[in-house]
Amino acid sequence: MKKKTKKTIWAYVILVVFGFIMVYPLIWMFFATFKDNKELFGTTALLPSSYSLDAYLKGWKGSGQYTFTTFFINSFKMVIPAVFFTIVSCSIVAYGFARFKFVGKKLLFGLMISTLMLPNAAIIIPRYLLFRNLGWLNTFKPFWMPALLAAYPFFIFMLIQFLRGIPKDLDESAKIDGANSFVIFKSILLPLMKPALFSVGLMQFMWVWNDFYNPLIYINSVKNYPLALGVRMVLDTSGTVYWNQVLAMALVSILPLIILFFFAQRYFIEGIATTGMKG
Repeated sequence: MKKKTKKTIWAYVILVVFGFIMVYPLIWMFFATFKDNKELFGTTALLPSSYSLDAYLKGWKGSGQYTFTTFFINSFKMVIPAVFFTIVSCSIVAYGFARFKFVGKKLLFGLMISTLMLPNAAIIIPRYLLFRNLGWLNTFKPFWMPALLAAYPFFIFMLIQFLRGIPKDLDESAKIDGANSFVIFKSILLPLMKPALFSVGLMQFMWVWNDFYNPLIYINSVKNYPLALGVRMVLDTSGTVYWNQVLAMALVSILPLIILFFFAQRYFIEGIATTGMKG
């Protein structure tokens, strides 16, 4: 056997081992949904003694007044507009920074990047007071409006880096043909930005979908709870915690993320790989 072939085999073996280690928690969670509390805490065996969908059926009922159907709908109501607004607003701002020259551009860009250094804990109180005064508490507007106003400098910077890798000759050729800035952005740059936009949308979807802290601060009505708060509420309202039901609903809640990633991973990887390019 050739030396190069042996190295390839060993590389695949190592990747498979590390991949299994990373996926094992999900595998354990799946099989744990079929175990009762006694079996969960009384044995270390991976496979359950029996298989039943009771954990999923009973867990879906939630606290009784609101089922996980409500929590799923609330999560999509919160996430989808936030993702759409983020893609639109951040791409427009990135286009302005990457392609235009204007007074104070470097200062504004520096201020935008500096906001990345602010931890969420430092701005949570001012944001809460602002949203309270605007009457946005217990709604999804605290998640929609920052996205609409491009309040995500990381995504803006990532898109700027991607746009720098697109030759400006395309813009100049379009201008010669009579295209204005909006047409250039819409018809030429946006199609080329598809990988980066997919990356932005996927990351924003994951971040907002998994967010627990901000919904806990801004949403105080159970009927508006997203999945993260819905799963946590089961622990608060139950005298005896049926962990198989909690794990079943936690597993169901991450399925949209897993499905989305597998369908969009090609664009995600391509977008991440090309955002470091400079033209």
